[in-house]
Amino acid sequence: MKTTITLDTEVEQRLREAMQRQGKSLKEILNEALRRGLGLSQQQFEVKSRPLRLRPGLDPARLSDLDDDLEVEEFLSKTARLNKRKG
Repeated sequence: MKTTITLDTEVEQRLREAMQRQGKSLKEILNEALRRGLGLSQQQFEVKSRPLRLRPGLDPARLSDLDDDLEVEEFLSKTARLNKRKG
């Protein structure tokens, strides 16, 4: 369907930015936006994986131990601050 519409200035600006950012035509961007707005789109997302790069000496199998140590340190730090306020 072909039609003529009048867009608010800020809507036009957002559409132009999306066109430039995504490298798509006005028709594609406008249709996608309308589908999302009207609840017609089942927009899927893609999770892009990347390699896990750990610092030398960190064992990925022991990350939960590191998390536990950090949690204990935070608890002790908060407890010390609370004790200073009381004393």
